[in-house]
Amino acid sequence: MQRTFGSKPPTPGGSSSNTDSTELAKREGVLEERERQIAEKQKLVDDKLEQLDKTRKDLLEKLEKSSKMDADEAKKILLENLDRELAAEISKKVREAEDEIKLQADEKAKQILADAMIHGVTDYISEFTTSRVKLADEEMKGRIIGKEGRNVRTFEQATGVDVVMDDEIPDSLVLSSFDPIRREIARVSLERLIEDGRIQPQRIEEIVEKTKEDIERIMLAAGEKLCADVGVFNLPADLIALMGRFKYRYSFGQNLIQHSQEVAQISMALAQMIGADVNVVRVGGVLHDIGKIITEEDEGTHVDKGVQIAKKFELPEKVINCIAEHHEDKPFSSVESIIVAIADSISGGRSGARHENVQDYIKRMVDIEKIATSFEQVERAFAVQAGREVRVIVIPEKISDEELPKLVHDIAVRISKEVMVPGAVKITAIREVRATESTITTPS
Repeated sequence: MQRTFGSKPPTPGGSSSNTDSTELAKREGVLEERERQIAEKQKLVDDKLEQLDKTRKDLLEKLEKSSKMDADEAKKILLENLDRELAAEISKKVREAEDEIKLQADEKAKQILADAMIHGVTDYISEFTTSRVKLADEEMKGRIIGKEGRNVRTFEQATGVDVVMDDEIPDSLVLSSFDPIRREIARVSLERLIEDGRIQPQRIEEIVEKTKEDIERIMLAAGEKLCADVGVFNLPADLIALMGRFKYRYSFGQNLIQHSQEVAQISMALAQMIGADVNVVRVGGVLHDIGKIITEEDEGTHVDKGVQIAKKFELPEKVINCIAEHHEDKPFSSVESIIVAIADSISGGRSGARHENVQDYIKRMVDIEKIATSFEQVERAFAVQAGREVRVIVIPEKISDEELPKLVHDIAVRISKEVMVPGAVKITAIREVRATESTITTPS
């Protein structure tokens, strides 16, 4: 067997080894390709990040340059934007808090008013006095009349009242006068004359003069007691004397000296609870109706007259405003004025405080509406708030906007002359123009 020198004998299984090497080489190539692709992608990502960072920096620089803001200011804007995003949630919380506060405030207000009314309650009921003097017999009536009526004429001239003799009440005389003080002087004087027995013109004049002096002293004492009861001091003596006239003055059956005391007490209680000026409402409350004691002048409401009296005695401005605004004849200027108005409503509106004849009330309301509708420009009229306001609906074709003020003035003048209304009457005229048109229907 011939040998070939210099060559290696064949290895058993050599074909399988070559196959493995080839497979391994292929896998290495795949891995290298993947690594290359990953590296390229990583480079792209890095480039993108770098580009984004550069863009961000460019935008920030442009923002700062365009708005002339530094980084702190930009931060502030970002925070403000955040606040706006939270605004809706904050508003919701605020509304919830407000609703809760309102509920609590309503309950607290009820408690305050209840406590104030307790402080204001006085131990009296509405007083009703009749200007009627009881006579012993018919002979006494004749003596009061006198020969040819000279005694009764002298009595009427001295007192300023009318003596009414009604056959249906033979044992009494009725004294008639719009002034309650005159009526009280006449009543007391007549009772003294009957007791004295000397009924003649000269004696009548003496008794009436003496009674006037006594009534003045009684009223002064009543005014001083009223001031002491509510804790008002250092008022002028003449003003205290005027306040004493409340003793014989009634409004819808409610005695004014006691009504004034009640309003002052309620006002003080309310002021203490809400932190208002107690001294202002004390004086304003006791004097709010001071104008009602002036009956000699026809011009102006009791509010106007009360303001004039307060200014005459140089009372503080806030006290004057309490008087001027307690019926809302002018807008409220302070919380003290509001308190006095509320106290006045509580005192006058509580059960049993005031009385008014229903027929008279209805007649007054009807008369007010009749006066308003008597003008040809008026279509309808409504008296509201117990006659304190009249709402007038006018016919727009018969009156212009420029003519409304004159119409309102004319209605107010007529009402003030022809109807007895407590306080001022507000006239509100309403002129409404409407235009209507219908669409044209076209056949389909």
